[in-house]
Amino acid sequence: MDNDIKTSAEALEASAMPHLHETHTDPDQSSPDPSAIKAPEGPKSAARWAYERLILYIQNFEKQLDNEHEVAMGFAGGEAGVIRIEGMGYFDPDIITFYGTDPTGAKTQLVQHVTQLSVMFRALPKQTQTQEPNRIGFRLAADLDKDDVTT
Repeated sequence: MDNDIKTSAEALEASAMPHLHETHTDPDQSSPDPSAIKAPEGPKSAARWAYERLILYIQNFEKQLDNEHEVAMGFAGGEAGVIRIEGMGYFDPDIITFYGTDPTGAKTQLVQHVTQLSVMFRALPKQTQTQEPNRIGFRLAADLDKDDVTT
């Protein structure tokens, strides 16, 4: 806990600093590392709201899948195509990021402004012959619950 006394200007400046948060199926996956990331001290940003709601949609979609399929996203308006979701994050105040692989197996990352967010969930066959499919929605929600996104 920070016991420093802050002026109102310092508190306002701190609340405006960007905050980055990501979760991936691969725990060793790297994320961008901005030099001054602070937990939001005020209301949630548009990016955080979008991130949390996307988690709910992903979890709901995954509940409808059998053990042979995993969630992927299709992106409207452009050539982005479909990616198997392997990670998702946000960068305050207004950026959402999606990490994964495309149908050819190429590593893919999409960075999108929240005002342009338009996704379609798709069920793709599992890539590996494991017993259980990857359920990113569960992983994202668990990460969000364990810590109020402080870095």
